[in-house]
Amino acid sequence: MNRKVSSLFFAFLFVFISSFAAAQHESEGEKSAEKVEHKGEEKPFNATKMIMEHIGDSNEWHLWTTKDEKGEEHHTSIPLPIIIKDNAGWHTFLSKDIAHGHEHEGYTLHDGQVVSTTGVQKATLFAIISGKQKSNEVFFDMSITKNAASMFLSVIFMMIIFMGMARNYKKSQLPKGAGKLLEPVIVFIRDEVAIPNIGSVKYKRYMPYLLTAFFFIWFNNLFGLIPFFPGGSNLTGNIAITAVLAIITLLITLFSANKDYWKHIFMPPVPILLYPIMVPIEIIGIFTKPFALMMRLFANITAGHIMILAIISLIFIFKSPFLGFASVPLALFVSVLELLVAALQAYIFTVLSALFIGIAVAEHDHDHAHNDDDSVGHDTMVA
Repeated sequence: MNRKVSSLFFAFLFVFISSFAAAQHESEGEKSAEKVEHKGEEKPFNATKMIMEHIGDSNEWHLWTTKDEKGEEHHTSIPLPIIIKDNAGWHTFLSKDIAHGHEHEGYTLHDGQVVSTTGVQKATLFAIISGKQKSNEVFFDMSITKNAASMFLSVIFMMIIFMGMARNYKKSQLPKGAGKLLEPVIVFIRDEVAIPNIGSVKYKRYMPYLLTAFFFIWFNNLFGLIPFFPGGSNLTGNIAITAVLAIITLLITLFSANKDYWKHIFMPPVPILLYPIMVPIEIIGIFTKPFALMMRLFANITAGHIMILAIISLIFIFKSPFLGFASVPLALFVSVLELLVAALQAYIFTVLSALFIGIAVAEHDHDHAHNDDDSVGHDTMVA
């Protein structure tokens, strides 16, 4: 009850101050417009551009922005490697060499993308496969972007944590350090996710993937909520990352599937006259499951980042200190919720992956016998 009251209070406070700030913004609109028109020093705040820059990928890791006495902005960033392959060979340099309109070795940055100043097009996989682009007329961009660097950092972090846990377990079965925090999580994934969905016999061979997927998603979700280096990247909100994770789940499911699984796909337990309808539906279902995994993780993580940034943007849009009394607590409240969402989305992805794998490896004859035993036990308990 107290939680509902506090939520309603913050919502009411936000609406009230927003209305007040909006009225103040409208009354000062003409003054600010004249200021921009005559002095040309201040630019209107573009919330959409700011949000898309934060949730998107880039070739540099932005740290902070400062303004000098003239009002000019100065960006401090960590440059990342640019790696390009074209007809002339390999080109490797740092992103600072082509940032802010600079040109280096025939390349520059435009809207966050590496482009050729000589008119050579960037290679895309689908265009090359379709024959619309020839490999000798394009350049291949294999640069280390912010998301790629963030992924490397998270992998190194996971290796340090879990290799340290492994060394400690060789000395003693009692958990030490990070093991005290992570061992209950590992046991939970085993007992509440893997065994119930895959089975007590076959679950062990899939535990490495399930644990890796869970901690990779969880840690990167948490890193994305950190507003400064080494956080701030939207790795799990990048559809390419979620697509790869979903494809790995799909491949494991297909290569682990037994004959009962394929029999259910191509010979479903329905009248033969319904086969022309059911078989295509079953085949489509093979691919819609990983597609749902991909979109669920991508949409939820991206939506959380957008919501927090949109709330903070209200302060700069209305340029009113009064709005901060509502925006900052509300943004903090949403950020705390995102901590829960970070673990929840990792858990959901792992549960669904285990469920799909469990369906593929299930022995239906044993399942029926198991269900019969359960029904007998249940009837005995009821009696």
